[in-house]
Amino acid sequence: MTIAELQQVKQRFGIIGADAGLNRAIDVAVQVAATDLSVLVTGESGVGKENFPKIIHNYSARKHGLYIAVNCGAIPEGTIDSELFGHEKGSFTGAISDRKGYFEVADGGTIFLDEVGEMPLTTQARLLRVLEAGEFIKVGSSKVLKTNVRVIAATNVDMPHAIAEGRFREDLYYRLNSVPIHIPSLRERKSDIPLLFRKFANDFAEKYRMPAVHLTSDAQDALVRYSWPGNVRQLKNITEQISVLEQEREVSKDKLLMYLPLEEELNKLPVLSSSSSSQSGADSSSKMFDGEREMLYQVLFDMKKDMNDLKKLVNGMMGKANVEVNDADVDSLQRFAAEQYPQSSASSPSVPAHVPAAQPQVNPIVINNNSVSSSPLKVKPNDIQDTEEYVEDVSRSLDDMEREMIKKALERHNNKRKLAARDLKISERTLYRKIKEYGLE
Repeated sequence: MTIAELQQVKQRFGIIGADAGLNRAIDVAVQVAATDLSVLVTGESGVGKENFPKIIHNYSARKHGLYIAVNCGAIPEGTIDSELFGHEKGSFTGAISDRKGYFEVADGGTIFLDEVGEMPLTTQARLLRVLEAGEFIKVGSSKVLKTNVRVIAATNVDMPHAIAEGRFREDLYYRLNSVPIHIPSLRERKSDIPLLFRKFANDFAEKYRMPAVHLTSDAQDALVRYSWPGNVRQLKNITEQISVLEQEREVSKDKLLMYLPLEEELNKLPVLSSSSSSQSGADSSSKMFDGEREMLYQVLFDMKKDMNDLKKLVNGMMGKANVEVNDADVDSLQRFAAEQYPQSSASSPSVPAHVPAAQPQVNPIVINNNSVSSSPLKVKPNDIQDTEEYVEDVSRSLDDMEREMIKKALERHNNKRKLAARDLKISERTLYRKIKEYGLE
């Protein structure tokens, strides 16, 4: 196929991109159109698999026949046989009249079976007979009917894996897969991403009668680096959101990132390695450890805030008056801490030794010789200096622990800030500021 012919096909069916894998898929579709071979189109959800059966049908001798697209995953298992092959009156409850199925209606045309990997096994056996002999039987009938239909199927299921699990017939797979066509995912054709964004932006500008949005250079780089789990469909939806919601027509990287959701795919989460004999025990221990660690992280966040408040209070008192804390007051502080934080005292083994289990508060003091309590405290400058050093040391150690737990949370979620912030129970904005503060970018 020449470049001009390839471009003509793309324009006719609204396909954008110059990726070699995409061009190869279009070329195969046009070449196989002249035959009656079954075709299996594979690729992730959202890559545009539905365009290729249309290409095959419109470039075939059946282009004047009927083209029917059927989503096998959207039809309940109990009715899919009736939908595809028809039924006789009275064959089941609710069958008040005869009904023609798609294979009878589309005789001489093309049927596109989308999500064929979701088809029930009983229906797969009926479909195999259609592909091998061109014959089918209506539900509730014993009469064999003939049909001349070309079948094109598509799926995002890993078919060899489904066959190994017994969810799909191997003989049907080979009948459908006479000519395979694989559509590359959007992350496999990164050079096409800016082209698609520009095309969608212009389309929505025309639709909503507004100027088209465009990206800054750093925003375009972020757009290309994103993995696009929803592929072209996701890119189109996000472009529409930006076109409608953004007041400024130039979109920066920070604004773009607000529209890019984080992929929450379980198969991308880190897996602990262990021997098969102790895997379940290791998983259970890991879950318990993670739960205790998250509780500790939350306690440390709260304590760090309390210690910062205490530091400000002590520094403020030092600037106004001399303060001394004697032994009796230390006992008072300890009793107050035990009352305020009983849970921290009970769970002290989980807290590092250098982290205080409670938030100390200062008893009433004397400021500028004016008593604000019936039992004023005495002043000893050396003790005040020790208190300040202790607060500084604790603050520094808490900073280190805060930095470490943010780093660990980002590692657990593959640098997905939304999930890490949710784990740490802080806002994404706060997490973003902490990442910049601790140099974790």
